Amino acid sequence: MRILVAEDGKVDRLRLEKVLSEWGFDVESFTDGQKVLDRLSETEPPRLCILDWMMPSVEGTELCRRIREKFPEQSFYLILLTARQGIDNVVEGLSAGADDYVTKPFVARELRQRIDVGVRVLGLERLLHQKVTLLEEALEDVKRLQGLLPICSYCNKIRNDEDYWEKVDIYISKNADVEFSHSICPTCYEQHVQPMLDQQSKKGET
Repeated sequence: MRILVAEDGKVDRLRLEKVLSEWGFDVESFTDGQKVLDRLSETEPPRLCILDWMMPSVEGTELCRRIREKFPEQSFYLILLTARQGIDNVVEGLSAGADDYVTKPFVARELRQRIDVGVRVLGLERLLHQKVTLLEEALEDVKRLQGLLPICSYCNKIRNDEDYWEKVDIYISKNADVEFSHSICPTCYEQHVQPMLDQQSKKGET
């Protein structure tokens, strides 16, 4: 998994890169908030970001706000990294759109646990998105079987979207997740099958 690091302090940035790489993450580092926004606008950006509060151009809290505003339908897990402490700073950071908050100098095992939470959350969001996509596809299939179907009054064939006529069972099999097993209803049995059996029986007697 890739992690984006935004840290203008060289020492902290190098330490983050070293620790994250040792944990097996691919790291993309930036020293400027605007460059972070540019990167997140590209195709397949990193979804987990560690953002320093104090940065040139765009600070960490403002960066969180802009990310949430610019990408409202995309999932990003944002961790603020700062030397600021106290409940007021925590509230300010979370209110700006951060998902978590780590103070400097960071403790490696604490940071790892918070990253693991972010990875878990992003995984659940990705799974939810897949489930929603499957549900939308299923609803689309249901919609295709609703409404007015053009059906022949004589042979009961249905006209499809390509203006071809198909048997009812073939049409429904193509447009819904169902299979048909053919049988004979009691009415048709009495009207068609039984007379045939009676006729055969009479022939046998003669």
